[in-house]
Amino acid sequence: MGIFRSLVVKETLHVTRDKRTVLITLLMPLVLLVLFGFAISTEVNNIRVVAIVDKHTQETRQMLQQLIVNEYLTFEGMTSHSEVEHLLKTGKADAAVYLHDDNGKISSQIVVDASNPNLAQTYSVYIQGAMSGNLEGPVLTHTLYNPQLKSAYNFVPGVMGMIFILVCAIMTSVSIVSEKQSGTMSLLIVSPIKPRTIIFGKLVPYFILSCILLAIMLTMSYTLLGLPFSANFLNVVFITLVYITLALSIGLLVSTLVDTQVSALLVSAVIFMLPVILLSGMIFPIDNMPRVLQWFSCIIPARWYIAAMRKLMVQNLALSYVWTELVILAGMTVIVLGVAVKKFNNIR
Repeated sequence: MGIFRSLVVKETLHVTRDKRTVLITLLMPLVLLVLFGFAISTEVNNIRVVAIVDKHTQETRQMLQQLIVNEYLTFEGMTSHSEVEHLLKTGKADAAVYLHDDNGKISSQIVVDASNPNLAQTYSVYIQGAMSGNLEGPVLTHTLYNPQLKSAYNFVPGVMGMIFILVCAIMTSVSIVSEKQSGTMSLLIVSPIKPRTIIFGKLVPYFILSCILLAIMLTMSYTLLGLPFSANFLNVVFITLVYITLALSIGLLVSTLVDTQVSALLVSAVIFMLPVILLSGMIFPIDNMPRVLQWFSCIIPARWYIAAMRKLMVQNLALSYVWTELVILAGMTVIVLGVAVKKFNNIR
């Protein structure tokens, strides 16, 4: 306990005495202000809508035309009742509009994907506004996957994606760089111990810590926050372990590129923190960003992990629906880990 207390005091003094770290902390709000002001848009547009019409009349054609010409909506065409759930599950549509003609009286129902409750509410309002003026009766709205519109359904996958990057990547890179900075890493490298033994010896503790965090976060998510528990629990664990391995690999790669803890923190803050918060879909819809930022977000691991977690934890879909995200995360892991191990072996 005495050693642990000493380490806490030492790390605290290190942060407060490092003027460059304080400067980075002061500049961070300015960077956020620039991103929020120019790169991020909270306006919802490009809402992909499909329609189901049981009988075409002049009134239903007018309503469909209003959906087509609305600048915030993208009309994806007509579909059938049996295809609606598949389109929503696969992400090919954000909402579906049912139009029913009952002896000249038009009634409608809106079905939206509420795995992201903020977007679901906005989708419903926009679509109702587009159809207003032509309905004699009220518009019924049915939300899937998150009928209570709980914000926890949206923020839990994002927080998990951010926490594992923080613990695995940032802490791993700083830990290894501190060994290099103090000179003990050089002693380990010239010792008879194989480089791969050093690598896994440094990474295993953080992997175990991440597994403990995963168990705690899933327990809180399924109990305290009320996320629906299903057989997809094992799929959540499996993809998270792949993501943890990727984050550890990124931390190892960063440790081979920098020589000081301050540099590791700077690289981690710029490369990990801001993109994860702003460009991963954790808070802001990726479809509303400029095209260049949408392309850039494809190289951010958290984007694919958060998307997969929303499908598994909120929508309770099978593993086949996140096959794309899993392949991308696995591919990133192989590439980053291979490059990191190769560069680490070249350290002298």
